Formats: sequence, C-alpha cells, structure tokens
Amino acid sequence: MPKLFAYTDGACSGNPGPGGWGVLMFAKDGDTILKSRDLSGGAAETTNNKMELTAAIMALETLERPSEITIVTDSSYVKDGITTWIHGWKKNGWKTAAKKPVKNEELWKRLDAATTRHTVTWEWIKGHAGHVENERADELAREGMEPFKP
Repeated sequence: MPKLFAYTDGACSGNPGPGGWGVLMFAKDGDTILKSRDLSGGAAETTNNKMELTAAIMALETLERPSEITIVTDSSYVKDGITTWIHGWKKNGWKTAAKKPVKNEELWKRLDAATTRHTVTWEWIKGHAGHVENERADELAREGMEPFKP
C-alpha cells in the first residue's frame, strides 16, 4: 500500500511582506516514488506563519478523497498549533491561554476543517538542514513568492 507524504514550507520577504508557500507531495511504496506533485502560491502582503499554515492547508485541500498522509513541516508553530494548542483554543472560544485572540484564527479553522477528512500524521524536521524534500518545498515557496516581490 503506497504511503502519502507532503513536505510543506512557507517563505516571506520581510515579515510582513510578499510571501509564498510550497508543497512537495508524493506517494511512495517502500523507497520507490510512484507519483509526485509540486504546489505553490503566494500573496503580496503576508507573514511567514500565514504561508506555513497555507502550505499545510493546500496539501490537505488538494487531496480529492479521504487519505492517510504524513505532513512534514519545519514549522513548530504549525505542528504544535495543530497537534496541541488548537484544542485549548477551541475550548476557550479561539482565545489563547492569555485570553487574547488567536493569531491567524481563520487559517487555523481552515486547517482544522481540512484535517477532519483525513488521517494526518504530523512530523517536524529542522529547516535548512539538508533534507532534500524540505529544501524542495522551500524552493517552491520561494517560487510562489516571486510574482509578489516588488
């Protein structure tokens, strides 16, 4: 049975500023990649965290049917947010432990909704550490940002 992976990344030139997101998706059977797909996009005025979240959202929303997928991110903000913090935010009416509104609430809600269709395993890896797939996701994020740079 093939396993599905998505390596996601976000980039921003200035924070806020023009930004991009990238996703390297592939189906793998053992060590053999059966199918792969690159996704990218961007925005003129955004933040790095918004682009990191958007990459994960797009990876999940692109899937046409409920799937089992491993999402690999170099953003502890995304991984910790979706696996740990979100439960408290939802319980507290989308407020942080400090009773402040959750930043990027709409994107967190969209990511939360996107995860309900799938069985998602979240993994964190160190960014810019020579992981080939993560480096490709970073390239895609930078490509997605290009049209929005002045």
